[in-house]
Amino acid sequence: MHILDILLIAIGLAMDCFAVSVAAGIVLKTFQLKPIFRIALLFGLFQAVMPVIGWLVGIGFKSYIELYDHWVALFILSVLGIKMIREAVVLQQEDGSCNKSINPFLWSSVLVLAVATSIDALATGIVFVSFSTQILIQASLIIGLVSFVFSLAGNYIGVYFGKRFTFRIEIVGGIILLLIGLKIFIEHMYQS
Repeated sequence: MHILDILLIAIGLAMDCFAVSVAAGIVLKTFQLKPIFRIALLFGLFQAVMPVIGWLVGIGFKSYIELYDHWVALFILSVLGIKMIREAVVLQQEDGSCNKSINPFLWSSVLVLAVATSIDALATGIVFVSFSTQILIQASLIIGLVSFVFSLAGNYIGVYFGKRFTFRIEIVGGIILLLIGLKIFIEHMYQS
């Protein structure tokens, strides 16, 4: 897996963090370093750790997965991508308003959001089962860093431009995950 592939996966996974951070920025109303850093740190940390957990679960099934790893990657990334797109469309149709359960001032609220936004990263860890541990560690660090940066940017946008931000960025993340899954599948079929 190339670094560009890992970076694109990281960007796709970070879209949930970005969207929730925009909502948190709207709740904050003013740029406040402590809650914004808390959100970015926890989102980045959980996004970095969850692929490793997914990989550890998947490694037990490595001998079964290796023959079908390209199908598994296509399936997981497609399901996650479609889920992200669907959720973004449904949320946009409902009311487009900020979720009232987002409280950037409470550790417990931010922790729950960090877990919720990193479930996709957990499932993505299975995609890395057929790759080396070095690639997993590299991917995990990149995913965490990209999520951290996107969370900071999302908070900034939420604070300063949130009320005018109507496009659901999760749609872009879903499309990216779909395309990466398709790319992995096509590369594997071409090499066979």
